[in-house]
Amino acid sequence: MALLTSKDNTNNDLDLVFHFPTSKNALIIFTRNPELGKVKTRLAKTIGEEAALEIYQLLIAKIVEVSENVLADKYVFYSENIQINDAWNDEVFRKKLQHGNDLGERMQQAFQQLLNSGYEKVVIVGSDIYELTSQDIEDAFITLETDDFVLGPAKDGGYYLLGMKQLKEELFRNKNWGTSMVFEETMSDLKNEKVSLLTTKNDVDVYEDIKNIEVFQQFLKQY
Repeated sequence: MALLTSKDNTNNDLDLVFHFPTSKNALIIFTRNPELGKVKTRLAKTIGEEAALEIYQLLIAKIVEVSENVLADKYVFYSENIQINDAWNDEVFRKKLQHGNDLGERMQQAFQQLLNSGYEKVVIVGSDIYELTSQDIEDAFITLETDDFVLGPAKDGGYYLLGMKQLKEELFRNKNWGTSMVFEETMSDLKNEKVSLLTTKNDVDVYEDIKNIEVFQQFLKQY
């Protein structure tokens, strides 16, 4: 039985806290608050809301494990409200809120906030890439030593990672987020920039993304 996240365990005042950089690298993790009926909605149409929530909680646990030892200051940006005493250890992850009307605006605001705080290299990842490893993130920061941008392409035509050393606002504008054209349009915006690509990975959005992956079979027994 999936558990609903309690909204009583929140502290949105944390969004206003300024954190002094302790590294030249900042890692942004975008996450949705894990609430029944509000996560992995396309997947839920096939396997149900409770199973979709349980899978999302598994994905969160994986990205926590992958990111907690990365050599960077780590920021979790919540979609709805900042949770305390949750899967994201308050002593490891600095907690913020996403702001903006669409994904592009929210990502731009997060990048701008951290670049303005003094970080030299900023990388963003989502919380639904089970294949993501700590080395992928470390490689992105290493790549930014010589290149201006780094992208991790997703198999569905989007991207699972974006890194930069200075803000390029075009990357966040005029995109149909969630479509198969996002990566191609982003690369077009970067045609005059020095950019490197990581390996292509699969994110988890629909049943077809997980039906043949062993770790998810516990949630798919009826299928």
